[in-house]
Amino acid sequence: MTEKEKCRQGLLYDANYDTEILADREKAKELLYDYNRLRPSQQKEKAELLKLLLGKTGDSLIIEPPFACDYGYNIEVGENFYANVNLVILDGAKVCIGDNAFIAPNVGIYTAGHPLDVEQRNRGLEYARPVTIGHNVWIGAGVSILPGVTIGDNTVIGAGSVVTKDIPSNVLAVGNPCRVIKEIKQGESGCQ
Repeated sequence: MTEKEKCRQGLLYDANYDTEILADREKAKELLYDYNRLRPSQQKEKAELLKLLLGKTGDSLIIEPPFACDYGYNIEVGENFYANVNLVILDGAKVCIGDNAFIAPNVGIYTAGHPLDVEQRNRGLEYARPVTIGHNVWIGAGVSILPGVTIGDNTVIGAGSVVTKDIPSNVLAVGNPCRVIKEIKQGESGCQ
């Protein structure tokens, strides 16, 4: 079994020394280098590079530079996707984001985790668990989303939250660890 196959099955895999995985990351970094250096007016070129980098996109997507990811091909975003500056997605496993998702600055979405055993960790082993974010989700500034998490449709994750467990649809969730504060009623503006 290859290291990529182990990764896809959620097993420990060699993320630091396997030549195929290293080549995939280098390819992504080359595309990201070009993407992050485009002028603000070069929207068409940005969209073209994102479509080369990401596994699946809608027609309307904006990721404000700088943007960083591991592979790109494990990231799928829906229609009308917007991410503000400093988005980091460690996409060893799939990251699927639905339509009309809005991501504030300095958000990290992490599929990668490392073993507690120091010898395994020092050998470069890690695991990856998929992250799923539903439709119409708003992720606040400075949020960290950890491996294996699913966030339901129409949910808002408050700024600074650390999402360690699944969050259902139609709720406001905040904190460290992130927890549901209240259900969001249809038509609720959130303005006080």
